[in-house]
Order: sequence, then C-alpha cells, then structure tokens
Amino acid sequence: MAQRNNQSMMFTRIGDEALHAKTGKVWSDWFAVLDKAGAKRMSHTEIATYLYEKQKVPGWWCQMVAVGYEQARGLRKVHETSTGFQSSVSKTIGVPLSTLYKAWQDEKTRSRWLPKAPMTIRKATRNKSLRVAWDGNTSNMDVRFYAKGSGKSQIAIDQMKLRSAADVSRMKRFWSKRLEKLQKMLEG
Repeated sequence: MAQRNNQSMMFTRIGDEALHAKTGKVWSDWFAVLDKAGAKRMSHTEIATYLYEKQKVPGWWCQMVAVGYEQARGLRKVHETSTGFQSSVSKTIGVPLSTLYKAWQDEKTRSRWLPKAPMTIRKATRNKSLRVAWDGNTSNMDVRFYAKGSGKSQIAIDQMKLRSAADVSRMKRFWSKRLEKLQKMLEG
C-alpha cells in the first residue's frame, strides 16, 4: 500500500490506511480513478454517484472520497459544503448532562456566558439537542449534548451556512472562547 502523501494530507483527515481498509484504494489511487473518469467536470452528486454505482464504494465513503477529491483538485475548499461553509467545535465539561443542557436552553442561564446571543431556538429535544437559527437566520446550528460518564458531558456545535473560510475561523475562535467561559461558570 502506498504511503500517505502530502497532497492527501492537505485535504482530509482520513489517512490512506483507513481509506484503503474501507474502499480498497489509497487517496492517490482514487485521485487517478476520478481524473480518468472526468470528475473535474462533475458535480459533487455526480462524483458520489459514480463512486457508488461504478466503483462500488460504500455510501458514506462515497461522500468522503468525493469531498477529498474536490478539495485536492481545488473544486471545494476545506469546510465548504454545498450550502456554504461549516464549523464544528466540541468541549467536555465536568457537569451532568441536564446541567449542561439547561445552560444552553434556559435564556437567563445562557445570558451569563453568552450575552446578547443573536440566536433563536427552533427545536429542542431535552438533554439531547437544539436546532438554532443564528444571527437572523444567516446561519444554522445543531447543538448536541452527550453524557460522558459520571458527572461529565460533552457539547458539540455544528454551525452551517457560513459565508467563507474566514467565517469558519472566526466562529471556531468565538465558540471556543464561549465554551471556555461556560466551563468556568459551570465547574466553578
């Protein structure tokens, strides 16, 4: 099996070994296959469909290979999706799940660590998730909560429909700082 090359390292977090185990090929092999198939002129959906139907790549891996290819060939930037850019941040905090969830869901508690947040909760599933419109619906967020053992919980935030890679960096910094403040507040 080929060693993971610098080109694939720039575009994906999935290594050659894991990719080979699931698809039978490493990144450089997939790049050659897709170049030969004319994938530079295909949409993302067409690439994924080609991988699934013609190359028999399992479902989720079709998406992974298609995105890696698009990034490697300059057709898609890192964190870019079909609806804009996406940012993900997570943090484990030493409090029970219900406490962490309340710190988000309850407006009064939330204002202590996230003052004047331009957010509207559209859907809430107690102790599991929130669907949020951010800044007048310019972006959306999925906020998920996970129990991580006795007295520990994790929060994971996916923010979608961001306008640029710069917005991704800005929001990652913003959420990292806000979650640090939340952690200090809750852990005391």
